[in-house]
Amino acid sequence: MPPGIRMRSWIVQTVFFLRRALRLALLPYLQGSDEVLVGGQAVIEGVMMRSPHSFAVAVRRPAGSIAILQDSLERPSEKYRCLKYPVLRGLGMVGQALVLGIRALRYSAEQALEDAEPKAPKKKRELSNWLLALNLIFSLGFFIFFYKFVPLYLTTQLKGRYPVVENTFLFNLVDGTIRILLFLGFLVVIAQWKEIQRVFEYHGAEHKVVWAFERNGGIDLASARACPRFHPRCGTSFLLVVLVIAMVLYMFLPFHTFAGRFAGRLLLLPLIAGVSYEFIRYAAKSQGRLWRWASQPGLWLQRITTREPNDSQLETAIQALEAAMALEKSRGGELIVA
Repeated sequence: MPPGIRMRSWIVQTVFFLRRALRLALLPYLQGSDEVLVGGQAVIEGVMMRSPHSFAVAVRRPAGSIAILQDSLERPSEKYRCLKYPVLRGLGMVGQALVLGIRALRYSAEQALEDAEPKAPKKKRELSNWLLALNLIFSLGFFIFFYKFVPLYLTTQLKGRYPVVENTFLFNLVDGTIRILLFLGFLVVIAQWKEIQRVFEYHGAEHKVVWAFERNGGIDLASARACPRFHPRCGTSFLLVVLVIAMVLYMFLPFHTFAGRFAGRLLLLPLIAGVSYEFIRYAAKSQGRLWRWASQPGLWLQRITTREPNDSQLETAIQALEAAMALEKSRGGELIVA
């Protein structure tokens, strides 16, 4: 084949490859603005469920009754226009989920104390804002130390002993592997605590009820009982994606000192959260190989983070979703099933 024809063929193939790569890279940013927001999380002796514009928390009190908190919810992008854009919208959704989760946990903890002393004069128990703030600061500090400082420190020590680890790719591969192992080890350890096992049972109840709603459009005890406790849209999948994407993004940091690398990891936290959200969002919409690849590790990990619930826990989760649905319908909203 003459050199000119080979060159043209190479150019055509290169352009075709670049167009396919560009299309794949831009797909997450060309998705519509609609979101599937029927889901929730486990709390202390209960479940929080959310729909597009409302949420509800149902908690089983020590005496056996179920306490319910309902409230309206606005998407961050509806309050701030800048949060409609890719990556930024992920930050908004992750931030809202964090705030909503803290609120739900606070309510569940208060209800768990409500009937703790039945003989005492009836009074409302509330957790101090200072106590919640200290707990949040401690959790954030633990996260930074355990998942940022420790893996980086151990990898740096290995680099001093094995010079090959100095390579940027290998350094971040070892750092990321240590981080994932710490994450898995932490889950395995806390899963042995009875209190956490109860939370994991409510986590399983939440998944079963969401599955029942998505499959049947309605929820009852029998249909929820028959559903699996593993769900592909669980936040566990998001956490694993965060760990993997962090490993990739850290390779682009220009720092080579311990202090520089540690500072870079802290500065990249918002970007990692936003990019991870976009990846999960696109993968969930595509429902193709990318989605199966992204969700499978999370499904495996849910064997640790979920347990089979009893009927009482399923009833609590059902009441949480029904309360969220009722408030959504009263506001004229429409639930979207994935």
